[in-house]
Amino acid sequence: MPFEFEKQNIQEVILVKPKVFGDNRGFFIESYKKSEFVKNGIVDDFVQDNHSKSSAKVLRGLHFQKHPYEQAKLVRCTKGRIYDIAVDIRPESKTYKQYVKAELSEENKQMLYIPKGFAHGFVVLSEEAELLYKASSEYNPNADAGIIWNDESLHIDWGIDFEPILSEKDQNLPTLKEVLK
Repeated sequence: MPFEFEKQNIQEVILVKPKVFGDNRGFFIESYKKSEFVKNGIVDDFVQDNHSKSSAKVLRGLHFQKHPYEQAKLVRCTKGRIYDIAVDIRPESKTYKQYVKAELSEENKQMLYIPKGFAHGFVVLSEEAELLYKASSEYNPNADAGIIWNDESLHIDWGIDFEPILSEKDQNLPTLKEVLK
């Protein structure tokens, strides 16, 4: 099998470890194979690919799309190193307000599957980082939403000892309580 699928402390969030075929020339991996993903519970039809580049200490998030435009994501760091965060924002869920943190890097080549109903964010731990990620629905600017990264009700341990660099938009995001009003 070209992948290992590891359910995280929130069972719907899955760490995907591709098999790496490498030698002195470089490496090859399959980064996505629908049949393998479906067999392992990831049934989303991915319809949009995104690529982002961020500098050291940049924190992006926590972002999500409002109903009915929610997005499942498959996130991969192709350059550098990040902590990737997925927060369950489904009020009816038994894991509501809990989160998963995974280190994704160009070295480990792992991916994080984040289902619909989760807010997503990441912080750059290297000089720069590039992410490629698939989304299960197209971005809709009218459904764009977010939660402030340091919302005290979420108790997220970002694992950083520096003040992150945020966009103006991310600096002014509401708390989860304000989003749910």
